Amino acid sequence: MDYEVIWTDESLCDVESIAKYIEKDSFFYASSVVTKIIDTTKNLELFPFTGRIVPEENDDSVREHFVYNYRVIYEVRGRVVYVLAVVHGKRVLYPEFQERINNQQHAN
Repeated sequence: MDYEVIWTDESLCDVESIAKYIEKDSFFYASSVVTKIIDTTKNLELFPFTGRIVPEENDDSVREHFVYNYRVIYEVRGRVVYVLAVVHGKRVLYPEFQERINNQQHAN
């Protein structure tokens, strides 16, 4: 049975911001990055535990995949995968990221 992948509003905004930023230099590269991010999350339907555990969280359910320089961070709960954030690899995650996890856990 496949997992359901749900994008949070914040993670969708992250991807939109990334695309707009990259588009300033290259529409083609922006499109490639967004496509690769989306394809990566589609793979989570079958293989949600292939990503590494997010070191800052040290929680087996909060994982990530790298797409180019970006971290696609997600949480597996039951049969649902929540895409929580897509951030540049050099960006500091806290405290905003912890708020996203807490908000998502309280929403469901």
